[in-house]
Amino acid sequence: MKATVIATFFGAFLICTYAAKEAPKKTKKAKLYFTLTDVPQIDCDVKAGRIINPEFIAKCPPGCQDVKYRVYGTDIYASFSSVCNAAIHSGIIDNTGGKILVQKVAGHSGYRGSFSNGVRSLSLPRWRESFLVSEGKPRKGVTYPSTLEYSSSKSTAVKSEPKKPEQDLKATKSADTANASEKASEQGDAVRKEYQTSPVPTPATQMATTTPTPTTTTTDPSTTTPKPTTTPATTRSTTVAAAAKTRPGLHRVRDIGSSSIHPAYSSVVAAASSIQRQEPVAAFRRAAGSPAHLAMETDLWKPGLSLFDTGFSSKEELNPKPLESISQGNPNCKVDLSFLMDGSWSIGKRRFQLQKQFLSNVAQALGIGSAGPLMGIVQYGDDPSTEFNLKTYANSKDLRNAIEKISQKGGLSNVGKALSFVNKNFFLDANGNRGGAPNVVVVMVDGWPTDRVEEASRLARESGINIFFVTIEAAAESEKQNVIEPNFVDKAVCRTNGFYSITVPSWFGLHKVVQPLVKRVCDSDRLVCSKTCLNSADIGFVIDGSSSVGTSNFRTVLQFVANISKEFEISDTDTRIGAVQYTYEQRLEFSFDKYSTKQDVLSAIKRISYWSGGTSTGAAISYASEQLFSKSKPNKRKIMILITDGRSYDDVRVPAMAAHRNGVIAYSVGVAWAAQDELEAIATDPDKEHSFFVDEFDNLYRFVNQLIQNICTEFNSQPRN
Repeated sequence: MKATVIATFFGAFLICTYAAKEAPKKTKKAKLYFTLTDVPQIDCDVKAGRIINPEFIAKCPPGCQDVKYRVYGTDIYASFSSVCNAAIHSGIIDNTGGKILVQKVAGHSGYRGSFSNGVRSLSLPRWRESFLVSEGKPRKGVTYPSTLEYSSSKSTAVKSEPKKPEQDLKATKSADTANASEKASEQGDAVRKEYQTSPVPTPATQMATTTPTPTTTTTDPSTTTPKPTTTPATTRSTTVAAAAKTRPGLHRVRDIGSSSIHPAYSSVVAAASSIQRQEPVAAFRRAAGSPAHLAMETDLWKPGLSLFDTGFSSKEELNPKPLESISQGNPNCKVDLSFLMDGSWSIGKRRFQLQKQFLSNVAQALGIGSAGPLMGIVQYGDDPSTEFNLKTYANSKDLRNAIEKISQKGGLSNVGKALSFVNKNFFLDANGNRGGAPNVVVVMVDGWPTDRVEEASRLARESGINIFFVTIEAAAESEKQNVIEPNFVDKAVCRTNGFYSITVPSWFGLHKVVQPLVKRVCDSDRLVCSKTCLNSADIGFVIDGSSSVGTSNFRTVLQFVANISKEFEISDTDTRIGAVQYTYEQRLEFSFDKYSTKQDVLSAIKRISYWSGGTSTGAAISYASEQLFSKSKPNKRKIMILITDGRSYDDVRVPAMAAHRNGVIAYSVGVAWAAQDELEAIATDPDKEHSFFVDEFDNLYRFVNQLIQNICTEFNSQPRN
């Protein structure tokens, strides 16, 4: 009996032990990804900037291919683009909808517009955040959320506390963050260090080595992302055509593109893996309900932080050889100059030598030096390649010796492709671009291009590049049927007034235009394409300080003013900012020439004190015209942005019409009880693009992006004659 009991007990013990070993095995089989039914659906108008998750899979509904859903960029898109329409533009889905994978990356300069898959995307000089879109398949090792987290419709941190109107907003944000962390600790939430980097696909061509930067956040399984994989940078090689050929007839050379990441964006993607600006990232990762939450679209007071300063470096950088001597150069001609050298087979070897002699003579006449002009050369054929960049040579002698050693690459005359390459890769800080010097491209072309130049040229001009054309032996009447794009010079150059184009009847007469060309590229006053929508305006804010606004809402208005101001390039020679506050009376808070740095302007806006009183908007417009815009520089666009919350006690129409006649472009922003008819009367025509209305002050931030977009659209639509 005793033996039977012992045997039974031992058998039960073995069964329990086996069951305990099997339990972990079953646990390990938990699914890594959501099921197909868990994919969250988003609307057509949802912008990437509204979604807080750094990487997610979502389902787009049918019918998103519509012009009202704006898209900015190609392959890589600005964060205020419609996610679904961007997916259609990139070819991931069509108008019937479908699943997509979205990955947030860092901000970018030079978003290029294009027409693809029935969607016209727009160009944009720069923006603070970007995203990539690809096929909606989960990546191995990544957990995707079944519910997306959206930024709050109201920014609770934008407005100061009513009891402490003068409280520093940055301090408030820090205090709120600390309180939130303390509360989390008391509740026993685990806090750990997590890498704040969004995984991105490795480009086939190159990837920068990255070092993740850890920051402290609360653990959230739905948003956890793995550490990025790093891949050593590779060196791109260019294949040169070996067989010579005659000048081609009608060729349609298609600019190669795909939904994969363009090599020019590799530094952007790399920077996304090692985000160096921690404050926006921290805000991006906080929960929407947190007191310290801040949407990426409406950053708070950070006078020292530029949303466009991403710290990117180019992978196209060429290592300069040591220089024996550095010349100061001609100080009266401080330009950053790129020559697009025609290396096509149609030019022939003898003419190619004449072209090199011409470039050598130009280098000598310019007087290359660190305080004067700097010059680089890109040779194009089928594909463009950089011979040397702006910082490779710092005196005319070394530059001329380098030009003599250039060998012809051959191929077609793909000028459009070369202009696109220069726009994305040449004028970078890493390649010697000096910022304060105008960017100039001189295109040398034998006869005519073998691809289209209009779109690539437009994007280059919008980036601030002054394009000149030197056309040698242009098409004769009998040859014009072979030209792919008639009037290609006028479609490409900065202005069509003849200043930016030179026609030479024969290669043997090219030496005669050395001095005329040098004189033109050194005439900085006429290099008008250096101006962009972000660096060429005098912007005057006219702010309603009436008693109906209130102290707390007035601080929200000032934050709105600051959010707009910090998107512009501010200096005494670039965009300038001024401000007027009004009630029954008017007060000049600061003039256009008062502050010349972005930090000083933002600090001045923050110091504006609330006035309180009546609402005489018409008198305020007249006052701003006299005290601000009458002192605007002749070469500046005069932009007035008026913010009011009620109907004016006086007439606004006559003062507004007078301002319009004096060249002031007026935008009106109404809040709460503002009168729609007055807003439209104040705004420049068409008033639908220049007047805005929100029901409450906390929603003002929604129009920051739209205002800047409209200012840039209007600037880029100016006539080019």
